[in-house]
Amino acid sequence: MTTPTQMAQQLAAELADDGVKLGDIKKRGKAIKKDHDLALALWKLGGQRPRLLATLIFDKALLDQALMEQLGHDMAAHDDDGMNQLADWLLANQLMKSKKTTALLTSWQDSDVPLLRRLFWYHQARLRWTGQTPPDNSSDLLDVMERDLKTEAPVVQWAMNFCAGWIGIYEPDLRQRCVRLGEDTGLYKDDPVAKNCTPSYLPEFIRIEVAKRA
Repeated sequence: MTTPTQMAQQLAAELADDGVKLGDIKKRGKAIKKDHDLALALWKLGGQRPRLLATLIFDKALLDQALMEQLGHDMAAHDDDGMNQLADWLLANQLMKSKKTTALLTSWQDSDVPLLRRLFWYHQARLRWTGQTPPDNSSDLLDVMERDLKTEAPVVQWAMNFCAGWIGIYEPDLRQRCVRLGEDTGLYKDDPVAKNCTPSYLPEFIRIEVAKRA
């Protein structure tokens, strides 16, 4: 009988092919559906593609605090793009899919693991940029950002800044407060911006996105 480790090694070899695209990984995950032991074995291999597949087939009922802290530490070992991609896939495919995992997400604002703090803030941003009625915690979140944004770890800073942007876009009463936050911190003000992309500097980000919705 093939063990999860053996199956993971076989899948990793297949995923290593240069022709494999993200869509192929998603198709593979859809075919497997849910296999927590296999997901853990894939994750343990450490490569980007095996771990992306793992994010699709974890059993969300078995994602507890201890495991998520380990996954957070592991993701931090990837480069920025790889880390962010893994975190985003894990958020979209697992953490937002049940009340239990959503409760975990909302508990990570003060986590000792920076990547879990990032997930907290990105989740708060996502609740807003999807156009839903904003939660009633925006002013409290801004209190924290005004206190901590300048000194947070860079991976968390980006998500906090992103969250502030969407608060400013969708909540006019708090818009100027969000703009001032960007002016006061100066974060991303001088970053180059690719053509057709929105800058991360809060005053410009908010201005552009509000104009799109006018």
